[in-house]
Amino acid sequence: MSSPSSPAYSRLLSSLRRAHVLESVASVLGWDEQVNLPEGSVACRAEQMTVLAEILHAAATDPDFDAALRELEATPGALEPDASVIVRLARRDFDRAVRLPSRFVAEKARLQSEAYHAWAENRRNSTFSPYAPYLEQHLALAREEAVFQGWGDRAYDYAIDRHDPGMTTERVDALFTELKIGLLPLVREIVAGTRPTAPGLFRGFPVAGQQAFLREVTAALGFDYRRGRIDVSLHPFCGGSPADVRMTTRFDVDNPLDSLFSSIHETGHGLYEQGLRAEHLGTPLGQSVGMGVHESQSRLWENQVSRSRAFWTHFESRFRAHFPEQTAAVDSETLYRAINAVEPTLIRVDSDEVTYNLHILLRFEIEQRLFRGDLKVADLPAAWNALSTELLGLTPPSDRLGVLQDVHWSGGAFGYFPSYCIGNMMAAQLWYTALAAFPGLEADFARGDFSRLLGWLRTEIHHQGRRYDTQELVLRVTGEPLSPRHLLRYLRERYLPLADARR
Repeated sequence: MSSPSSPAYSRLLSSLRRAHVLESVASVLGWDEQVNLPEGSVACRAEQMTVLAEILHAAATDPDFDAALRELEATPGALEPDASVIVRLARRDFDRAVRLPSRFVAEKARLQSEAYHAWAENRRNSTFSPYAPYLEQHLALAREEAVFQGWGDRAYDYAIDRHDPGMTTERVDALFTELKIGLLPLVREIVAGTRPTAPGLFRGFPVAGQQAFLREVTAALGFDYRRGRIDVSLHPFCGGSPADVRMTTRFDVDNPLDSLFSSIHETGHGLYEQGLRAEHLGTPLGQSVGMGVHESQSRLWENQVSRSRAFWTHFESRFRAHFPEQTAAVDSETLYRAINAVEPTLIRVDSDEVTYNLHILLRFEIEQRLFRGDLKVADLPAAWNALSTELLGLTPPSDRLGVLQDVHWSGGAFGYFPSYCIGNMMAAQLWYTALAAFPGLEADFARGDFSRLLGWLRTEIHHQGRRYDTQELVLRVTGEPLSPRHLLRYLRERYLPLADARR
């Protein structure tokens, strides 16, 4: 429906869009920091990010922003449905922003920049102790922020809600407990029936060829390279804004599947951002729901779609055309099994989708203990190693392969990790809903046509913006509450036949 044309609503939209532009500038600067920043410019970038955070906070807490909201809230009946959603969520965002002192916002922005570079250096050197003070500061700021927001006695709930609105520690714990009960025996059964991928199966895949192939694949999935790009970083991510999506990946000449699937994963994020409705950009209806929903999009494209036989029915010949010598001795079945190999690993981003969620259960347990005060930052490596041994059967030989492997805590992104598992559950639930809605969907993939699935996701997920929170959206689209049942079903249906065939 059309938006009201009142002066107050126009002022509100103007304030929202200005804040959006500033956020997009900050996001591109953050992308550049991980992709292009010269080593000697770290301090300069920290200063830039600090000043920009102060400017953004000032825009988000502009008194005229509040005045426009008050005018609109005084006559709620005059608001059309879309405008009502925008006003309700803009009020929530304004109130959260105004509770944070400017000095706190600046301090957090500076720490995020400094801690990222400290993480990168100490990860490279596998030295945790010099990095620990940055985590201590981030943890202190996270607790302080929860106090500012009135969540002082539920700091981890606040951290989770920031990334997945409407979710709580209790709800996530219930979902993860149910998943763990079904997942652990399933992992054991699949791993027991699986032969490891032959060493040296993939060797010498030129980076230029990998870049060309992954661009071909991601464009076929629907990513618009006129409004986005992909570059190289230490840790793959997706940033920028809906009008300027910045994705990254990384390359290994002896592991071409890593760059491919990490790129497809980030493309799922990029498709979500590009699918947000242009007329609502800058408003809550032009923003993603949260990270769990975001991860559902990336994991759906990465796993259910791109690891399927139908997908490779279409793309195998193209893969071989890019790498004729490297794939000459690899038959189709061996290639498919390598794509869907199940081999427990220490590194989350390298893990298969059967064992992936064990990595998230580990991080969720550690974050809860940190926020409860049961675990000190200095004791993180030992706690991490013990849980890795318990859940994965693997003990990290170094901190680089253990507690230092992920970038998230360097940005103070506590409560983010559960989003990956929530996203996996949602992806499987969406997958079965889509299969029921569109008979012959996988035959589309075999022809290289992904338009029906993307169009459905555009309508059901992307175009909704933040109209619904995570759990409301899942219920609306799939007809039932979020549940791990569908993920367990999917893993059984895809991987048990492969394991049985290998025995």
